[in-house]
Amino acid sequence: MSPEYSLRSLLLIILATFSANASNWLYLAKLSSVGSISEEETCEKLKGLIQRQVQMCKRNLEVMDSVRRGAQLAIEECQYQFRNRRWNCSTLDTLPVFGKVVTQGFQWSGCSDNIAYGVAFSQSFVDIRERSKGASSNRALMNLHNNEAGRKAILNNMRVECKCHGVSGSCEFKTCWKAMPPFRKVGNVLKEKFDGATEVEQSEVGSTKVLVPKNSQFKPHTDEDLVYLDSSPDFCDHDLKNGVLGTSGRQCNKTSKAIDGCELMCCGRGFHTDEVEVVERCSCKFHWCCSVKCKPCHRVVEIHTCR
Repeated sequence: MSPEYSLRSLLLIILATFSANASNWLYLAKLSSVGSISEEETCEKLKGLIQRQVQMCKRNLEVMDSVRRGAQLAIEECQYQFRNRRWNCSTLDTLPVFGKVVTQGFQWSGCSDNIAYGVAFSQSFVDIRERSKGASSNRALMNLHNNEAGRKAILNNMRVECKCHGVSGSCEFKTCWKAMPPFRKVGNVLKEKFDGATEVEQSEVGSTKVLVPKNSQFKPHTDEDLVYLDSSPDFCDHDLKNGVLGTSGRQCNKTSKAIDGCELMCCGRGFHTDEVEVVERCSCKFHWCCSVKCKPCHRVVEIHTCR
């Protein structure tokens, strides 16, 4: 098993974990001043890590660029999944996510993705912050549960891929392997679980502290479900203390009655309407051989933004 496949597994595990719960280690995605994490001294400069994570960084330098890349991909996927919500996974930090990152360039090698390695590293690196605080607090229990639910979203959506072998493309025999789902698939699964998350509170079963539904009429959540302790704010107004940008200036859909509609997105404050000219490709024709040429077409569209 080449190390690239282990790292690929790690990236998707980290994405799923982030979608379930944001953590301080995601500051790694915002680093623009640090190049490749290839020396132990660099680990000391990484913002957002607790000391035990710094020590893990030093012991696992070969995967830390993938951890950082995973943090970037996690934020990008989160922003896609919440693009039509009042909170769109935005951050108060105006730095570009990560700066410039070079991908590993994964190549086919004919063996399964090393999902066990990704799971084990994620449990050690991501969960260590909660375990270092003592895993009996409400928030630690919630975060550990959601981290594991994120990992299960990958494990439960693994797929079998096969390649045929034989003369002239026949399929006399096949080579098959288990592969991870695409990032977007995992993001979609976690977004659906986010929308159906269960509000919980702490209870004791014997000497063990556990999370149970706050409403006793709700069925118990499973290991694959997401849970939360407190309802989210409405995200309408700028709140620097809590990292909320508000919805002023956000683009909205004038005709939609859903959360992306101007009435809900703008929190009843109203919206501005501006006319802008856009240029699109049109009258495209295929030219032998082998190109497609189009004409630029100009049209005026209305853009609606929240007051």
